[in-house]
Parts: sequence; structure tokens; C-alpha cells
Amino acid sequence: MENLNKTPILSLKKLCVSYTPGKFAVNNVSADIYEGLITSVMGPSGCGKSTLIRAINRMHELYPDIRISGNIELKGRDLLHINPSEVRRMAGMVFQRPNPFPTMSIYDNVLAGYKLIGIKQSRHEKDELVESSLKSVGLWDEVKDGLSKRGSFLSGGQQQRLCIARALALKPDILLMDEPTSALDPIATNLIEELLVKLKKEVTIVIVTHNMTQAARISDYSMFMYLGELVEYDRTEIMFTNPSDKRTEEYLTGKFG
Repeated sequence: MENLNKTPILSLKKLCVSYTPGKFAVNNVSADIYEGLITSVMGPSGCGKSTLIRAINRMHELYPDIRISGNIELKGRDLLHINPSEVRRMAGMVFQRPNPFPTMSIYDNVLAGYKLIGIKQSRHEKDELVESSLKSVGLWDEVKDGLSKRGSFLSGGQQQRLCIARALALKPDILLMDEPTSALDPIATNLIEELLVKLKKEVTIVIVTHNMTQAARISDYSMFMYLGELVEYDRTEIMFTNPSDKRTEEYLTGKFG
């Protein structure tokens, strides 16, 4: 992979994650992720894509027997040795299915992260943050007259944009997305993709996707994972036109996956 002559914002070093002893869901992955870019993580089901980004966000710790080794450094700080709530502020997460908190209003959903980590704000600060976060995902004009309504009343695509706004409200350094459009229709998917291309000016994005055309459309760099290992990592255009590993080529041409 070519060197960008930049300091990476995120470095994975010999990262291993196992749910059962001796069996690695992520096996010895090392990679540098650069700022202001979209990096997609591709591979067949069960190859470790979601486990990889959940480890960055420390979500893997919600499973009792999980083991992790190696380093995950974000802006030079090892995320495995920082309070998890701080990690989740630095590394925002958006999931496969839109999951606005069902009992909360749209307004309170945007601010939910602050409430969870106990940061108090004035009404003015809250109002400004809600407006700027919803504007950043193109949702403000659609919901500004109904901020007190529950987020669960929105369409699927609007709910997912609300979840992205909720993650962005904490001003993370990196936004982790686990197949964020797989539950959406093509029109909502297209809106989210356009949004992500705009958002990379504000936040570095790592997106797990099983949709190869999506990776080709929106990502600057792509990783291909297979059986827990990082097989190939390069500029998306290079990987899609001239992959260096036969397994990558077979996956991209639909021979398996």
C-alpha cells in the first residue's frame, strides 16, 4: 500500500480478537487509517469485519469470554487502556439497523451521548448542538418543526441519519459504521452515501460493507478480510482494478462471498 506521507489517525497493530480460546475472529491485523478519508472493510460473512470495528469502539467487551491482544491507537492514544466511555466518545458507532432510542424525542436522541456520559449543557448549548448535528446529516429541515416527536416515527432512512447525527454530536475523531445502509431502500441508501462523502471533510470514516459497488462508489481505501485476516489493503481503485491477492480477485469477481 502506498504511503500517504501523513500521520495515521488510527493504527491497528497485531490486533487479535477471539471469542473462544485458540479461534481468532480477528487474527494479527495491522493497518494504518488516514484522516479525512473513507475506508471500507469488505469480505464474506464471518470474516471478522464487524468484530474489527467493534474492537476499536470497545464494544467487544460486552461479550463475557472475549480475549484481545495487540494495539489500537487513535491519535496516538491506546484505546485498550482508556476508559470505554471516553473511547466511545472518540470513536462514534452507527449500526446496521437504525436504532434511535424509541422513548426519546428527536431532540433528546441527538443529545443522548452527552446524557449517557453525564456531561451537562445549557439549553442554548443543547439547541445549537441539535441544530448543527441535524444540519450536518441533512435532516434539520425535515424535522425542525417536530423535534419533540419520537425518533421512531421517522422513516428508516431518516432514522439512520438521526443515528449518524447522534454519533456526530459528540464530535468524534472517527466514525465507525457497520453496514449502515443494508436495512434501507435504494433511495435512502443513496442519500446516506452522498452524506458520507460530504462528512469525510469533518470526520474520518471506517465503513463495514458487504456491498462491493458501495465500497467502489464512496471509499478512498479498502480492506479485504478473509477468515479473520487482513488479506489486502490499498486504494479502492487499485484494489478493484488490479488486486494483488488471488483471494481478493475471486471475492470481487463473485467466485465466493
